[in-house]
Order: sequence, then C-alpha cells, then structure tokens
Amino acid sequence: MKQIVWKRYRRAVEILQALLLTGLPFLKINGQSALRFDIGELNLYFFGTVIRIGEFYLILAATLFLLLFISAVTVIFGRVWCGWLCPQTVLLDLTDSLAAIFGRKHRNTIQKVILIPVSALVSITMIWYFVPPADTMNQLFTSPLIAGFFFVLWASVYAELAFLGRNFCTSICPYAMMQNALFDKDTLVIEYDQSRDSTCMKCDDCVRACPVGIDIKDGLSNRCIACAECIDACWLKSSKRNLPPFPNYKGKILRPKSYLLAAITTGAAIVLAILIASRPTVDFMVSRVQEPLPAGLNRYTYTIYNNSPRDLDLELTTPDGVTMIGEHSIRVNPFGVVRGKVLLRANSKRDQVTLTIKGDGISISKETGFL
Repeated sequence: MKQIVWKRYRRAVEILQALLLTGLPFLKINGQSALRFDIGELNLYFFGTVIRIGEFYLILAATLFLLLFISAVTVIFGRVWCGWLCPQTVLLDLTDSLAAIFGRKHRNTIQKVILIPVSALVSITMIWYFVPPADTMNQLFTSPLIAGFFFVLWASVYAELAFLGRNFCTSICPYAMMQNALFDKDTLVIEYDQSRDSTCMKCDDCVRACPVGIDIKDGLSNRCIACAECIDACWLKSSKRNLPPFPNYKGKILRPKSYLLAAITTGAAIVLAILIASRPTVDFMVSRVQEPLPAGLNRYTYTIYNNSPRDLDLELTTPDGVTMIGEHSIRVNPFGVVRGKVLLRANSKRDQVTLTIKGDGISISKETGFL
C-alpha cells in the first residue's frame, strides 16, 4: 500500500482554510454578509438569515449543536483540529514554509518578519466579521475605534504567534485540555509502533520534525497535535528499507459510538434548521409608554423586525373608535428593524386596544392595555 505523504494534504487544507476565512467576509447572501455579527444591532447574519440577540432559543440551539459537533469530531478524529485546522497551526505552518524558501540559516528570524504583515491581515479579517470590509477600510484611519481595535489586535496576534507560538497549544489552549476527557481507546491518534522498536533506526528525525518538540517513541503525549510531521519524517528513512513508518495514525473511525454521535449531532442540526426555517417572517412588538397624558390618550412604541430578504411595505392600523396620530405606512428593509411611536386617542372608554400591521401577505395583531 502506498504511503500517504500527509504534509501535502495538510498544506492543501491549510491554504484552503486561509482562503476561505479571508474571503468569507466578502461573500454576500440576500444582500448581507454571509457571516457577520452586527454589534450595533446585536444581529448575527448567518448564511442568508439573521439571528437576533433576543431570539435566545436559536442562540441556545446553535450553541448546543456546536458543542455536540466539536465533541463528536474530537471523540472520533482526535486532535484533527489542532494539527490540520486550528488557525494558529495554519498560520505558523504557512509562514514557516515561506521562511524556508530563504534557507535555514535565519529561518526563525525571517518567519517573525513574515508574521508582521500576516498578523495585520489576520487582524483586519477579524474586524471584517463585525464590520463589513468596505466600511472597515473606509474608516480604518478615520475612526479611532476601528483603528484602535486594529492596532491592538495586530500587536496581540503578532505577539502570540511570534513569541508564544506552539507553546500556546501545549500550555494555555482550553480545547487541548478538554480533549483529554473526550478521548477513548478507539480515538484516532498518532502512535509509535512499539512492537517494531527493535528495527527502528533511532535517527530521531521524527523528534526534529515535531513542531511541539515531543518524542513520539516515548508513547502517547497530550502535547501531540496530530500533525503527522513525524510520520512523514520517518517515512523518508524507513521507505529506503521498504518499511512502513514506525509512527502512524491509529484508531477506529467507524464504530458504534461514531454512528451514535453522528446521529445525535445530525439531529441537533436538523432541529436548528427547523427552528430557523419556522421563524415568522415578521416579529411585531408593542409597548405602552408610561407617561402622564390627558384622559383618552396613550402613547405606544412599536418594533418591527423583518426576518426575510425582501422589502416589506406595511400599514399600521387601529380598530374603529380609535384614532392614530403618527406614521402608519412603514417600509422595513431586508433583515431590517423599524422602531417608532404613535399616539392613540379613543372616542370612548376602553381597557384594551389592538394594533395591527398588514401588507405583503402579512397580518399581525397585538393587544395592549389602554388607560
């Protein structure tokens, strides 16, 4: 069986991930960013829909799905995130490869220099997930807030990558610590084949290739990020003797627990999709303003949320015997929100009043108190 050179696949995955995360803020669906959290409105734009901070049940369902997904991937594939997908690993691997082009003599110094513009790009990309790219670039040197965030992020990201580096994975990262509790005997890990130890050349190429500096021959280590660098390094020597590499991936991916976790995670994803799809097109809320007014007069605030990707033209109406003073024709932009106030005057004594919005196939009524 032909030996897989893992580094080639890891580089392909890392480059794809870097392009995806950098390019995603530029992708628009239904006129909005594919993935962006609007701090001002506290809205999460998520691939063609919007999740508002007030819709706590959706946030809870999304968080539950994410936790289940992370747990399932970790139990089955081990540290695949750490070695293949973690942005820190990706950035350090790619900048190290770029530094290697200039030779090994000053490789670490050159990598630190390369990390300066890379850290700037990472920092501006992080801001793009909160402020659209065009707005960010227009305000980068005119808005003290955005400029401040950018320079603080730039310095923090650079310091973490250039000086803490791989030590973050083995000392601080909370996900790395959590993995120890999720692993079982069948989880995919990289393990040295002790049964073949007598034929191992003990060249220690695997140790020199390890980005976190462990010796895979000493047994399993919770510092291992499963990057497979040791496998590739060993294969370069063992292949000359027609031997498979001594360290290799070991585990059982397809097993009853895998199917169970996959079913649970899929179920959570389906529930989340149903919850998002079943939301009403419009949310309409009315609240009476507590203020002294002449008898028969009440002021109300209303909020209209548009959960659809189209403009809505709505009419705000009241029942017979109630006169409305204020704007009654309302346009709500796609995924937009409109807030307003109206003054209602009743021709006779009443305890309740109903406000209704109609238009574009929508009719929602809200009953509230009247004094």
